Amino acid sequence: MAKLALASTSEAAQSTDKKDPCAADNTKPMPECFTDVLYLSSNGTVPPEIKRLLKRKHLFFLGLPMDQFGQLLHRLTLIGTVVIDAKGLDVSQQQKLPRIIESLEMSNIGAILINHRVKLPVRSFALAGPPVKSFSLTSTMESVSIDQLWVRISINLAYRKKGSDLGFTPPAPTMRIGNNGGNKLAEKLHITGALVDNLAEQLRMAGLVQRDFLPARLPDTNCVRWAATFLPAEWVSGDIYDIARIDERYFGFYIADAVGHAMPAALLTIFLKQALAMRETVDNKYRIFTPAEVMQSLNQRITDQRLSGYQFATCCYCLLDLESMQLTYARAGHPYPIFIRPGEDLKLLEAQGSLLGIFEQSEYTQQIVQLRPGDKLFIHSDGAEPFIGSFSEVTGFDFSEEFCRIRDMSVTEMMDGFNQLIRSRKLAPSEVDDITAVALEVL
Repeated sequence: MAKLALASTSEAAQSTDKKDPCAADNTKPMPECFTDVLYLSSNGTVPPEIKRLLKRKHLFFLGLPMDQFGQLLHRLTLIGTVVIDAKGLDVSQQQKLPRIIESLEMSNIGAILINHRVKLPVRSFALAGPPVKSFSLTSTMESVSIDQLWVRISINLAYRKKGSDLGFTPPAPTMRIGNNGGNKLAEKLHITGALVDNLAEQLRMAGLVQRDFLPARLPDTNCVRWAATFLPAEWVSGDIYDIARIDERYFGFYIADAVGHAMPAALLTIFLKQALAMRETVDNKYRIFTPAEVMQSLNQRITDQRLSGYQFATCCYCLLDLESMQLTYARAGHPYPIFIRPGEDLKLLEAQGSLLGIFEQSEYTQQIVQLRPGDKLFIHSDGAEPFIGSFSEVTGFDFSEEFCRIRDMSVTEMMDGFNQLIRSRKLAPSEVDDITAVALEVL
């Protein structure tokens, strides 16, 4: 494979008399061949220190104003990675930023957001990230070392160029060698930092893959409307949900919560997604499973798998009949669904069922609720409970005032209010958990 050994555009023009079609990338408005680094900013200016880094690493780069990114959409195959400088963006440029990052993700182009953190109301996993960290490197450029920036750029380029005609191996960060005895320790720390960043990028990509298993769109009808939220505590989540139209009459929907966090729990959610069967087909006919049968079958599949690490899960599965508007539900160690009827107290829908994956012979019961227009159902993972209410040995489960205030909103407004409630609450690191919720409203 050809090795990457390119000079920066200005140096390339000075070092050879032979005209290189790429040599003018920094002066032309648009790239005409592969550009390693695209630097997007309010005015298209690349800071001197970053210019020096890219020239020293022999990379082609281009500075472009944010407003001109739309002209690049048909040329994204020519871009290696993008550095987005969010400092000084006006309101209109800030509004374009989520769409830009989503366009880059769909083209498998890594983006690095630096400088001012821009708070944007966008459902972009790359922007959302863990609750205490965004996809940006840091809050100010001054606190970012050039070595850290180079590690991020090199990792992005490695992913981008993998399998192409250009070979690229991310080197360890450059070292400032002195005569003191701390150089070896500094070198180890820099290499460790590179490995940590590489692992973080892999976890981010794993999170994007996990999100691909969620519904691409919610299946609203003339009878029911849906809303959902999915907020991982880390890049990957131990929660998963689905809303599926089984046939013209029935909807099946659920939330499953793998015990634990991070990658082991995330891997179990993918297994749960594939193992949970809502119906079976025999010859040309099919039979829809009852919620109790769904729980029984899922538990059997998990216990048969003999998973390492004592992995268990909870689940709440519901079956909605659009003709009769009857809701049948079953649960396996999961928080009780919340039933909301206008003018009545909030009600927890109870049904017995133990955790999935512990006992092979566990039995699960199911209950039926008759729905009518205006009714809502809210199911959630246990990470959402602190925002909904708390349990008292005297009074049972007490709903919080904040949750009661949003109960009478439409289901979409209610879910937006619930998300706002989560964002407004400060939690200790030990309290942070994956949060998932699914809600329906009968129209």
